[in-house]
Amino acid sequence: MAAQKRIGLYPGTFDPITLGHMDIIERGAKLVDHLIVGVSTNPSKKTLFSLEERIEIVRRETAHLNNGQSATIEVTGFDTLLMTYAEQINASVIIRGLRAASDFEYEFQMTAMNDQLNADIETVFMMADPSLQAIASRLVKEIAIYDGKIDKFVTPAIRNDVLAKLGKD
Repeated sequence: MAAQKRIGLYPGTFDPITLGHMDIIERGAKLVDHLIVGVSTNPSKKTLFSLEERIEIVRRETAHLNNGQSATIEVTGFDTLLMTYAEQINASVIIRGLRAASDFEYEFQMTAMNDQLNADIETVFMMADPSLQAIASRLVKEIAIYDGKIDKFVTPAIRNDVLAKLGKD
């Protein structure tokens, strides 16, 4: 009998996807057979890019990772409770990135709630690479709005996407 495929879910808003997100995707793909990057809606966040735009951007940015070296990567959108979506896609693990202690407090609470909803789906925390810990999508957008350079935080294509969306290209 063939072993069951380990499916991982890395959820996020990805508005925009940053080098920090890419680091977690690349490292997370080593832990599972199939990694689904779930681009979510979040009513508490005002996004720069639409859900459809974010899905397409994440697909473009991760396409080079489907090279047979690690997990296959799929990018999908979702607009449900995280645990509901994880169950729908048969995920056995949810991958979350941590940058700082403030992230841990929020993630700790969310993990405890998710465990109450479905204790069979594990949450794995990955510490951000130290050189990428300060990166937050919210700050990238703010820097770009005020004409600061975002090249250290995103790929050149994402830089161009952000500037074009802000009318600064």
